[in-house]
Amino acid sequence: MKITTLIFTLLFTVSGVSAQKKTTTSGTINFDATTSMDALPKAENKAVVAALDTKTGGIAFEAIMKNFSFANPMMQGHFNSVSWIDSDKFATATFKGKITNLASVDFSKDGTYAAEVSGDLKIHGITKPINARGVIIVTGKSIAASAVFTIKVEDYGITGKAIEAGKVNKAPKIIVAINF
Repeated sequence: MKITTLIFTLLFTVSGVSAQKKTTTSGTINFDATTSMDALPKAENKAVVAALDTKTGGIAFEAIMKNFSFANPMMQGHFNSVSWIDSDKFATATFKGKITNLASVDFSKDGTYAAEVSGDLKIHGITKPINARGVIIVTGKSIAASAVFTIKVEDYGITGKAIEAGKVNKAPKIIVAINF
């Protein structure tokens, strides 16, 4: 919870909430590390906290690692274990960045806009810069943002027998979907 407060404090240094600042506590992140050897390393987290400042393009999210839900409880245990994510020690994943092509997105007009996002992704206690392409859909006062990108688990210090054996993808696909 302290990290969530910190993210929102950093993102929203101006007091008060205006129409330019959007937040949600029900964003979704899907994690897909399937391989031809194993279709089970898939998870979904539907309790992602996210914030968007439509004026500056600032965007941030936080996901509690233990909220990723796998179809196979054994896989969920492996994911959260000390030998993989170590969710007790590294409880959250965070992203803080900006929409880099903000001039191409008109938050005051309904439409679908291509978005480019750049920022820092922190997983397993390691922060790495990341760039992703996404889509922003403006409908009335609602804003939906989504992006698909991959990460290299080794960049975040995540290793293990299942990864080495090819049962877990070394570059899992991350799908972020946020409705503000």
